[in-house]
Amino acid sequence: MKRKFLALLLTLITITAVLAGCGGSAPKAPEKKAAAPLKELKVTYVKAPLNIPSIVDKANQTIVKGFEKDGTKVTFPEITSGAKQTEALAAGSLDIASCLGGTSAILAASNGADVKVVGIYSRAPKAFNIMVKDPAIKTAADLKGKRIAGPKGTILHQVLAAALAKEKLTLKDVEFRSLGIPAGVNALLSGEVDAALVAGAEVLRAQRAGARVLANGDGLVNATIVVGVSGKFLKEHPDAVKKYMTLHQESIDFMKKNPDKAFEFTAKETGLSTDDVKLMAPWYDFTTAITDKDLKDLEETQEFLLANDMQKKKIDIKTMIAEVKETMKKSL
Repeated sequence: MKRKFLALLLTLITITAVLAGCGGSAPKAPEKKAAAPLKELKVTYVKAPLNIPSIVDKANQTIVKGFEKDGTKVTFPEITSGAKQTEALAAGSLDIASCLGGTSAILAASNGADVKVVGIYSRAPKAFNIMVKDPAIKTAADLKGKRIAGPKGTILHQVLAAALAKEKLTLKDVEFRSLGIPAGVNALLSGEVDAALVAGAEVLRAQRAGARVLANGDGLVNATIVVGVSGKFLKEHPDAVKKYMTLHQESIDFMKKNPDKAFEFTAKETGLSTDDVKLMAPWYDFTTAITDKDLKDLEETQEFLLANDMQKKKIDIKTMIAEVKETMKKSL
């Protein structure tokens, strides 16, 4: 019995040693390689239609100074086209699209681009207008058969579609010509078109030349502008995105505490008078937190794009949202 017991014990010891030598325990997962320190942060600078926080940041150098402490250089490529911003995000030549139209973000995502919305830049329904000169055009219903100029596939285009829909009309009931905002205003003032889609300071220029606002996004379209990043950049540099949103909030706080100084910066940067800036500033809500209303507006934007054959594939809007919650609490 004693011999059998010793033989069994020796066998168990041998098996244990073999298992240990062959890695009987589960292998450790390879450690995730940390992203290299961020040497440069590329953020778009867009001042129109009236992006006061971005202008304040440029004047105070808030983002530059904030990232300087980490050894990160911040550059500000002026890419104003939404389509080009999303292309640059996808290519890695842009890190943060500070002011990206909801339409552009949705179109890019529906085409397979990994675009994430980390916050709202602004909502400004009153800043996006349909303008006319002819006194006979009294409501959007009077636009039937008329020539209208404006940028296609944008918030302004969506405002037009919503205004027409309210009168049981569609974009097929008007003669639409795709033009940039200044060119559209010129076409309206010269009589080449009957209406123009106008935003920002161009509204004042058109008004002073005899045009008037027929309708705007108020009650129709929330005109949501977002802060966008690529999913890859967010995954590799989440702290940089959080820090950016925190510094952006500092510019918003400065604007609220020092409105006269913020208006002065904006007037100097845009060539407007401070009175004009004061007049237009209330049109904008720069709160960064993403609300249920914002999500609904983005979903309605997608329906507009789909209905007018500008978007082919429907997406779940919520998959685009990657709100930086730790930062967003600060903006409430």
